[in-house]
Amino acid sequence: MAKGSGKTTFKDTVTAYERLRREIAAGRYAPVYLLMGEEGYFIDRIADQLAGTVLTEAERDFNQIVVYGKDTDEGTIINYARQMPMMGHYEVVIVKEAQSLRKPEQLSLYTAAPSPSTILVVCYKGKSLDKRTQLYKHIVQKGEVLESVRPRDYEITAWLGDFVQSKGCTIEPKALGMLTDHLGTDISRISNELAKLLTFLPEGTKRITAQHIEDNIGISKDFNNFELTKAISEKNMARAMLIADHFRRNPKDNPLTVTLSALFTHFQRIFIVNYKRWEIRHKNVPAPSDAELSALLKLPNPFFLNEYKQAANLYPNRKVFNILGLLREYDMRSKGIGGGPQDDGELLRELLLKIFMT
Repeated sequence: MAKGSGKTTFKDTVTAYERLRREIAAGRYAPVYLLMGEEGYFIDRIADQLAGTVLTEAERDFNQIVVYGKDTDEGTIINYARQMPMMGHYEVVIVKEAQSLRKPEQLSLYTAAPSPSTILVVCYKGKSLDKRTQLYKHIVQKGEVLESVRPRDYEITAWLGDFVQSKGCTIEPKALGMLTDHLGTDISRISNELAKLLTFLPEGTKRITAQHIEDNIGISKDFNNFELTKAISEKNMARAMLIADHFRRNPKDNPLTVTLSALFTHFQRIFIVNYKRWEIRHKNVPAPSDAELSALLKLPNPFFLNEYKQAANLYPNRKVFNILGLLREYDMRSKGIGGGPQDDGELLRELLLKIFMT
């Protein structure tokens, strides 16, 4: 991350991650790395790169030490870090699960004056170290800090598109939507699934399709939240109910909480399109370009903009207000608050009927 203060964004994480990878690949190492945050993917990749590139295979037997926070203590880590390398230029000490250390702040006794012949890598996963501590301040001054934050829903697709492109492929928007709809914003899970997928694709395949996702990852290309919101946008009740029935029969793969979140985001976007049209008519403001409107809606891909324009024609905001109220009601009912006991499948069917009747 940039050496300074302020809230770190996913974009900051990606920028810092790419910079660190370039620096490490070029052999420009920092004496201390603090890799911290909720998103484990970037932490693991940087730690793995340091573990695999600083030392030769022969040197690792003597000069590379990996310890785990729950199985060690701060004094032991400091002793390892102060050792001189037995051969080669560096001693590499990697602390995994450092968030399990009892008193990580004690590492500041070392980071105040780190050894130039040691590379200490502190992997602090699941949360971030308190930025007011001496340990954090030392590493910002003398080493490198990567704060790994999770992407928001609308940020994950662009990153995944770049990730696939780095593997020599492209991926169609629907296939991307299926992945993020099913796996959320967990980059580690999605990258693992994509890595497996790429090994099974026929030789010479350059574009990943929805069919590839269904065949190799097991996510239905026809029965998912992406297809459900599309059916609602088109007011295709028969199609929506067919998808809801599939969800009822496969509840583990299609949790109601995820579906309700997808529907809420969907109707929020329809509301924004309608409001922008109202502004154009009543406030004489210029119409936004498609690129501006896509950014305003935080769409994962401009490809989906036409769907929202068409849906806005069928769902004026007086209906959207009612539907957003229904979504809040059914979210509460899915959590057992209000209404009689019902399974998730019945709740979804009931909700969809009310949406179509609004």
